[in-house]
Amino acid sequence: MKTDQWLADTRTSYDTVAVSYADQLREALAGEPYLRASLALFAELVHATGGGPVADVGCGPGHVTAHLHELGVDAFGIDLSPAMIDLARRDHPSLRFEVGSMTDLHLADASLAGLLAFWSLIHVPDDAVPTVFSHFHRVLRPGGPLLLGFHVGDESRLKTQGYGGHPMNVYVHRRQPDQVTTWLRDAGFTVKAHLLLDLDESTPGAVLFAHRQP
Repeated sequence: MKTDQWLADTRTSYDTVAVSYADQLREALAGEPYLRASLALFAELVHATGGGPVADVGCGPGHVTAHLHELGVDAFGIDLSPAMIDLARRDHPSLRFEVGSMTDLHLADASLAGLLAFWSLIHVPDDAVPTVFSHFHRVLRPGGPLLLGFHVGDESRLKTQGYGGHPMNVYVHRRQPDQVTTWLRDAGFTVKAHLLLDLDESTPGAVLFAHRQP
């Protein structure tokens, strides 16, 4: 599938479900102690490297961006969906949010103290992941931490409905941490740790910590 097609499908799908998605995710972190612990560790790593701006790439309605802000991180959000960005700005008016794509980040080289992509890589096809990770590497400072969250598995499926029953047209890609680790190392990252989540559930997850090599 051409890059512009899957990006267009993802944008349209999340514009369509934006309100329902925001309603479902607004308080989601309250019931996720392991994710909150991962975010707290990420914030600690950002502070340890001197602090500075941190991008939440694929921020959706901004709930994770706001949580990082509460942890003292200078976080801002980027999302492909204009409707999601409108909701993020409405719900968190004191924070910065902008429309953008992880396949072509309009950020200066080495301008970020940290970068987060929490379950926002799940719609990126395999052949586009190296491009995304090269952008992550480019915009991070040397030594800057990267935190990824993603579905674990070996298959991809087409999602045609979600979040309130609204129509969608996106592929959801599940990946093994070893594969994501290989892509990161090829892009110039050092992988530090990963945590597997919900292993007894139908859709396990993983969070993975890395940093741009000095």
